[in-house]
Amino acid sequence: MARLFGTDGVRGPAGIVLTAELALRLGRAAVLGGIAPRPDDEGGQRPRPRVLVVRDTRASGPMLEAAFAAGAAASGADVHLAGVVPTPAAALLVRRLGYDLAAVVSASHNPHADNGIKLFGPDGRKLPDALEEAVSGLVEALPPDAVRNPGIGDVAPLLGAAEDHLSALDERFAALDLTGTKVALDCAHGATVPVAAEAFRRRGAEVVVIGDAPDGRNINDGVGSTHPEAIQGLVRESGAAIGFAFDGDGDRMLAVDADGRAYDGDELLAIMALHLRAAGRLQGGVSVTVMSNYGFHAAMDEAGIPVATTPVGDRHVVAALGERGWNLGGEQSGHLIETGFVPSGDGVAAALLLMEALGGDALADRRAMERLPQTLINVPVQDRDAAMTDTGLRDAMAQADRDLEGRGRVLVRASGTEQLVRVMAEAPTEDEARRVCEALVARVPGRIGR
Repeated sequence: MARLFGTDGVRGPAGIVLTAELALRLGRAAVLGGIAPRPDDEGGQRPRPRVLVVRDTRASGPMLEAAFAAGAAASGADVHLAGVVPTPAAALLVRRLGYDLAAVVSASHNPHADNGIKLFGPDGRKLPDALEEAVSGLVEALPPDAVRNPGIGDVAPLLGAAEDHLSALDERFAALDLTGTKVALDCAHGATVPVAAEAFRRRGAEVVVIGDAPDGRNINDGVGSTHPEAIQGLVRESGAAIGFAFDGDGDRMLAVDADGRAYDGDELLAIMALHLRAAGRLQGGVSVTVMSNYGFHAAMDEAGIPVATTPVGDRHVVAALGERGWNLGGEQSGHLIETGFVPSGDGVAAALLLMEALGGDALADRRAMERLPQTLINVPVQDRDAAMTDTGLRDAMAQADRDLEGRGRVLVRASGTEQLVRVMAEAPTEDEARRVCEALVARVPGRIGR
């Protein structure tokens, strides 16, 4: 079997790659291999493992949710179905309600035809590599009679999960007053629909919303954080002071100022870091990935804030924060994490944290860093892993790094979720960044459609 878990769980076209059969096997394997032993796992009668399942609004979600739940119950776990709520709600509730495992059925920012399953442990973090490998091995060779507990577990709905998420946001942002502020939101026809607008209204904001009418097939379709033009248009048309766009599962966001300029995760994280440091609430430094702009590092260095750099993926950011005892991190893509609230990207919480950081100021007036021009091209390929081992591509990368030394950088990496090679270049000018990036794209072997 090809690599099962990517940077963000198991993902692919629903019914083709991620089938009901695979979801059922994942449910069984997750209970058998994805739950770490507990103190009462030795001797005596122990309670059944408890598994939480949430999903986004994709048409394939109920099918995969049911299949995963069936597999988990067949392995002896009691399963609770929370329905449509953002991914961070799973990370929050798995801790607050004492679950052993949470599964999120979502493909995040991908088109509606894709879907995925990602797993969270009882600490609210994505499963560590060792447990993912154990689950993967069991999916490939699942003993037909293997169960964690004798008998079949129960499957039942969990009511009120969206309100639980809102209540946690109420607690964290109790002092945030947005009365008189007009805020534009784009919910991507996804999992933030039950939460985002209400969270802002509870703070007193006037809210205008798009992307809030999911039909199972319109998630991320011309809306959401991967289509900033939608929220930019809404901000301009409505006269909102600020706008936020979320992705399909609600674990990331981007912001737009009153003039319609979009701000990525690096720029927002810089504002948050300076705010939390000034308030005495920044623990240590900030964790980011290799994709973070050079300008972010320069701004943090000037402010005296340490920065830890990790591989791409919010799970790596969270791991680095845990290792260092820090509480703030994120990705350029908009996964922004304050571990004091939840150890996962939470788009709505990040939007409220930004409003807290702005303190009533306009977003355009709080530029915390200067971005180096950056060009990123996603290259469809036949085999992403084979492409990355090509000698010609690696030699071209090394030469580009030498040419940009002290002035910029290049980064070429395989996508963890799609058959893509992502090519990025940063340089002092947009023209040079684009030229370097396009030259590297031409060296990627096995390109499709080029």
